[in-house]
Amino acid sequence: MDSGLVGAGKQLLHVDIYIDEHQPSRGILALLSRLRPNWKAQDIQMKTFTEGITNQLIGCYVGSLLEPGCVLVRLYGKMTELYVNRDHEVEMFQILHAHRCGPEIYCSFQNGICYEFVRGTVLDDKLLRQPSIYRLIAAEMGKIHSIQPKSGRPVKPVLWTKMSHFLKLVQSSVSSSPAGQWYIGSSADLQKVPSFKTLSQEMESLKRHLSEIDSPTVLCHNDLLTKNIIYNEKEGMVKFIDYEYADYNYQAFDIGNHFNEFAGVNDVNYDLYPSWELQRDWLTAYLESYKHSTGREVTVMEAEVTQLYIQVCKFSLASSFLWGLWAILQSRFSSIDFDFQRYATARLNFYFEKKEEYFGLAVN
Repeated sequence: MDSGLVGAGKQLLHVDIYIDEHQPSRGILALLSRLRPNWKAQDIQMKTFTEGITNQLIGCYVGSLLEPGCVLVRLYGKMTELYVNRDHEVEMFQILHAHRCGPEIYCSFQNGICYEFVRGTVLDDKLLRQPSIYRLIAAEMGKIHSIQPKSGRPVKPVLWTKMSHFLKLVQSSVSSSPAGQWYIGSSADLQKVPSFKTLSQEMESLKRHLSEIDSPTVLCHNDLLTKNIIYNEKEGMVKFIDYEYADYNYQAFDIGNHFNEFAGVNDVNYDLYPSWELQRDWLTAYLESYKHSTGREVTVMEAEVTQLYIQVCKFSLASSFLWGLWAILQSRFSSIDFDFQRYATARLNFYFEKKEEYFGLAVN
């Protein structure tokens, strides 16, 4: 049975199929018989992409992945419905595609979605630091941040709602000792994490401090790590993918979150956090694009760059804290082979280490 899902003014095909994550090919072939009826089953090839740490991603094609018409099938990660609004994600796909900032979404099914394959190279940590590439990333973010909400409706930043939701989920899923200390991991390798009381106090402190900062609410990706950036060298462009967390949020959060991702995912190393010089160049390219896309005078003053830099430093704390909570949750629920415990510890440690320094920066 097929039905529709209403997104950004366009109904999306929904195919009533469940795909087994351990043996996906049968379900995928059934799905492709609807999406690509002219493809012969014996000609269809599938490639599993391994970059993701939340969902399973499979590219489907006939002939070559470089040919038009390739389909990406994404199987949602275990228990991700607890913290990802899938209808909202579809709407974000449709909005970004309508503004030529994202791929077309083809359909949803019981435990995933299918969308257009974006040709190019998944970025790596080394490419992220190349000026010619990071300026493209900055410009693309500026363009997305300029997308206005439909019908001029007022929007609120999603940050505090999302953080509070993560914290409640953590509270209900993490085991604690009689003394109230929290632990994550297996019985053989238990890791201590801050108590619920400590994390609640930190969230309130962040909210108090950051709510005073005048960072505009814009359409944000909110999860711009390297694997979510596709670089097309031939066309000299980048595109962002994966909109699970895309929503209206603070401008400085999206940028600070991206800067945190310079430290990597598999082996987090904050020595790789971008220098002031790199940030200044990145922020200048960003402001030029954002101003151009919003129809303003493109000249960027040094004072504007400095002010945005300070805002970004402060909001990068919220990013570290949020993904620390997320990783605690993933360590509890995810079936993907990744050391979420170590990741949670790295993100929260960096938050506590930088908190006083960044809170102390004066905003004009």
